[in-house]
Amino acid sequence: MKAIGIMRYGGPEVLEVIDVPEVNAGYKEVRIKNFASAVNPTDIVARSGMIAKFRKENPVFPSVPGMDVAGIVDQIGDGVRGDINIGDRVMGMVIPDGDYGAYREQLVLNQDAVVLAPKNTSHEEACTLPMNSLTARLSLDLLNLKPGQVIAVTGGPGAYGGYVIQLAKADGLKVLADSNQDDESLLKDLGADIIISRDKNYVDQVRDHFPNGVDGLADGALLNEKAIDAVRDGGFFTSIRGFKGLPQRNINFSATWVTAYNCDKEKLDKIRQQVEDGLITLRVADVVDPDNAAEAHKRLEKGGTRGRMVIKWS
Repeated sequence: MKAIGIMRYGGPEVLEVIDVPEVNAGYKEVRIKNFASAVNPTDIVARSGMIAKFRKENPVFPSVPGMDVAGIVDQIGDGVRGDINIGDRVMGMVIPDGDYGAYREQLVLNQDAVVLAPKNTSHEEACTLPMNSLTARLSLDLLNLKPGQVIAVTGGPGAYGGYVIQLAKADGLKVLADSNQDDESLLKDLGADIIISRDKNYVDQVRDHFPNGVDGLADGALLNEKAIDAVRDGGFFTSIRGFKGLPQRNINFSATWVTAYNCDKEKLDKIRQQVEDGLITLRVADVVDPDNAAEAHKRLEKGGTRGRMVIKWS
């Protein structure tokens, strides 16, 4: 069975197609014949060795990146509930571990990590949803804002930022997003209420619209401390790379780690329903075959992709 893995840390060139053993579904597990794997910034961080360094882990090779899959259930283990059946089109989030990441032709996942793919979507579209949308959902839950309150979202054109905007609108929030001129129409389509320029001082522009600051901020662009002053006293700030600001003005700082929502079937299935209801948009930037996975990483690292690069397995 094929996978895309690395035998050493480095740039995109270290990615290669490797052979991995076939796997079988165990108790309360399902096996997925994978058709599409999304390529995420987390995969780049893993490939470079930064995650292992951050966790102070010893390298284990081969290592297979990837957190998003979409495919067909082809085996069910004992004890699996009847809502997932052989032949179903599904999607799921993967927590990579050694050679067990999403860049594989075949995976076994806990039944609660897997839900039906949204109706009328391709495998390529469906695989862009699980990890990024659950990350966005967790960020919003950490911010704990109420309908009518204001959220600022940095990095709105990206997959995470786009899902934060659309989920925030579904929650009844008012959304402010920053943009360059080319992305303004995209952000309007996603539902942003107020758009400010990415080329000017971020905090000054936010305060022009909200003199006391916004109620909460989801920092997808990693502005970190440069964005804190955009938040009101006693407001909320969440980041996606572990950043937490120094205590100040009673701001509630949090770090969004999507592993907290691993196997949260109810949340992922609600997001699936929101896609079917037209509240969330799936965006595929481009599709590559496994032999060209390095190209997908290069394009993502270069920046400017709108939506997710996807590796198509068959």
